[in-house]
Amino acid sequence: MKVIQHSVVTLQTALISNRQDLAEIYSKYTEQERCLLEEGFHSRQPGSLFLPITVHSDADWIPAHPEEPQDFESFFRDPYRKTPDASHNTIYIQTIGSFGEVGAQTDQFVEWLREYGQAFFYGLSVTLLPAVTVAETGCSFRVNSNSNNLQILTGDLLRFLEKKKPKDAFCIVGLTMIDLYPSDSWNFVFGEASLSMGMGVFSFARYDDNFYTSTYAGMLKKRLQPKQGDYSVFDGYYTPPISSTLLLRSCKTMTHEIGHMFGIKHCQWLNCAMQGSNHLEESDRRPLDLCPVCLRKLQASISFKIAERYQALLHWVEDDDSQTSCQPVFHLSKPTEAFQTYRLWLRRCLDILKST
Repeated sequence: MKVIQHSVVTLQTALISNRQDLAEIYSKYTEQERCLLEEGFHSRQPGSLFLPITVHSDADWIPAHPEEPQDFESFFRDPYRKTPDASHNTIYIQTIGSFGEVGAQTDQFVEWLREYGQAFFYGLSVTLLPAVTVAETGCSFRVNSNSNNLQILTGDLLRFLEKKKPKDAFCIVGLTMIDLYPSDSWNFVFGEASLSMGMGVFSFARYDDNFYTSTYAGMLKKRLQPKQGDYSVFDGYYTPPISSTLLLRSCKTMTHEIGHMFGIKHCQWLNCAMQGSNHLEESDRRPLDLCPVCLRKLQASISFKIAERYQALLHWVEDDDSQTSCQPVFHLSKPTEAFQTYRLWLRRCLDILKST
């Protein structure tokens, strides 16, 4: 186990920059905003809002995928990064296949995801596109020879999303509860994206706590060799039960991957939602929100008030009055038990931002 602890000077440079123009932009934050952002300089102190990264093994992302750290300056001057504008200011979510039991549960779950994305990327519109079946995508699929569960091909889904992408989209994200694979030689992939095209597709299938056990309900009961184009194999196909943990993992993955659409690379500064992860255990260790460096990157892209964003996220965690438009009477309680540590963290952030 190794703790990555950067010096205060290194973190100051990563957040503020040595460039005078970027330092001047930083100085325009309010005193309270700067106080919050500079909490990251005190990550070694007990009770700090922002903690250092802990690498548990060589199987973790940072040792397995060496990358150049991206500070705010390198993010800001990246000529290829995408920034929303008046003509491209909507994040679209396209669900593919079943997301649980047909009806209210499915509708409510994807609406919770949409609302969370709306709060996380505060200032942009997040819109759900009408759900599509696997058959409507025309994708290739297979049965995984190791886990004996169905998988769909990511490249085909990206081509489908390209055709579906609305003209005002900043990006479009496909979400599915069905496992994915990028090519015949790969066992699986959590997702795949085309950042230049503002598209990505991601699966929550492996966020089922039982996925890697012999009792996983998504295993096909018999060895099938389905014919391409026969999408009947997906009729009634198993999807993970919607639990608080599944909702938390789904929110975390969705916002991490959309974060990449803004040009935010994997974080190596502090414990952060934008850290890379090689496996579920490492993903679970990531926090739900951004470190100060990545928060500044996102704020520079969207121009939100930091306190308003945190307030919107806190409202999402604490509020259970949301209703889906197609289910005005029947209502499911939002399972936020797994978000309670995050709720307390948001309150601490707001205490700093609202101090006089």
